Amino acid sequence: MKPGGRLGPARLLVAIVAVIAIGAALWQLHRATGDLIVTHATVGQTPVTVFREPSATRAPVVVIAHGFAGSQQLMQPFAQTMARNGYIAVTFDFTGHGRNPVTMVGDVDEPTKITGVLVDDLARVTDYARALPQSDGRAAVLGHSMASDIVVAYAVAHPDISATVAVSVFTRKSTPTLPHNLLVIVGDWEPQMLKDEGLRIVNQLTGGGAAAGRTYGSFGDGTARRVAFSSGVEHIGVLYSQDSLRESLQWMNESFGRQSSGWIDRRPVWLALLFGGLIALAWPLSKLLPQAAPLPMGASLAWKPLLIAAIVPAVLTPLLLWKAPTDFLTILLGDYLTLHFLLYGALTAAILLLIRRRGRKAHAHAHASTHHQRGLERLESLPDPAHPRVAIAALAIASVAAIAYNIIGFGVPLDTYAFSFMPIEPRLHLIAAVACGTIPYFLTAEWMAHGAGARRGAYALAKFCFLASLAAAVALNLQKLFFLIIIVPVILLLFIAFGLISNWTYKATNHPLPGALANAILFAWAIAVTFPMVIR
Repeated sequence: MKPGGRLGPARLLVAIVAVIAIGAALWQLHRATGDLIVTHATVGQTPVTVFREPSATRAPVVVIAHGFAGSQQLMQPFAQTMARNGYIAVTFDFTGHGRNPVTMVGDVDEPTKITGVLVDDLARVTDYARALPQSDGRAAVLGHSMASDIVVAYAVAHPDISATVAVSVFTRKSTPTLPHNLLVIVGDWEPQMLKDEGLRIVNQLTGGGAAAGRTYGSFGDGTARRVAFSSGVEHIGVLYSQDSLRESLQWMNESFGRQSSGWIDRRPVWLALLFGGLIALAWPLSKLLPQAAPLPMGASLAWKPLLIAAIVPAVLTPLLLWKAPTDFLTILLGDYLTLHFLLYGALTAAILLLIRRRGRKAHAHAHASTHHQRGLERLESLPDPAHPRVAIAALAIASVAAIAYNIIGFGVPLDTYAFSFMPIEPRLHLIAAVACGTIPYFLTAEWMAHGAGARRGAYALAKFCFLASLAAAVALNLQKLFFLIIIVPVILLLFIAFGLISNWTYKATNHPLPGALANAILFAWAIAVTFPMVIR
């Protein structure tokens, strides 16, 4: 085992700049809360967070609901914006989501129809919020994606709700006059069907011809309607958009007849600086990892076998799982993802073994071509896992360090500022279950893409094929896997960010195992703690 090296001037400079960036971002994110009073409570078993200014008394409450696979942290931009402008903002975790320990019960094939329990959650939290000592009894509700339908349904059934904001809306529960004072917000980069849905809702009042950015009806009698398109954002970015926050705040002010400071949350730049700093810091830190092998380990595939190993699992996995039962875990869609990772990894491993055996047979024949001989030299350089050149201690140290950096280094700020990342007890076994799928996938993917003779672009090809495979699975079973469309961009971002980190880890250790395990545990963790818990 060769110990890690010393940091050169370039790495030391990057480390210093990254630490400064991380510190500045954390300070700005903390500063955004200002002097807000933030308290935590439970309503039944629902975790609730209340944001308010110390001077907020006799103020309206705004109850803010997250979407599918979300949590209350995701809605902090709205909560802090409302609270800093004099409202009492309340966020919470729906049943089955975040740190709510209660499991949803419903039809896995129709996740958007599990509404009764979710509407009840919203009702209990709204009653709690309106009864707060600082509340004046008036209330508004705001919901994103899945919760847009929930807040509309609740506000239609409770006409005393003064205003409703539906972000990334899909609902059939609105009427021409209910809910009262309805604002619809859709991201410019979201599907056209969501924009059309927003216009349809406004046209219920106008009878047709509604245009985005124009208010119809009257706030006085509760018939106000408006659809707004937030520029340059998609389904998640719409929650952080200045347009979304500004439109929502103005709508609340108009609905309640209030004026405010106009303060708007601006966390995207600080989150980018924070996580960019954490990614950059991994580069100099990777140099400190011990070297586990004297030569770069991996499959060292030429282009032809690489294409076979990358494409065949991508094609076969969605086809083989098309009709397969996948309802074996209590996390909605997490069970399918686990199977997809597992089967994809198993197919890749089988193909790599076949390529290696074929290479050995080619080497045994005297008439093998020079091309095959060169390919074989790369294949034969692969050591047996028990070979003394592979330092078990170095692999263990590097793996633990890489896993800890991913889970703790990124996990703590994610849990604080983005979404629920630290698991509650009912989710702990789910992390282990999902890891049974992610570990085989990442081990084989990292091995396939690396080695002394690995082709440039092999890693990107492997990840692109996996995303294409997941997209094909959604296309084959759109009804069941629809919500995977939402997370594919998130998976892409994770592949890019943590792909860089695993690549630096590989260059430092000469072995794909530490980076593969770190990514596998990260993905298993993220899936197990974010997807809703459901009993079918």
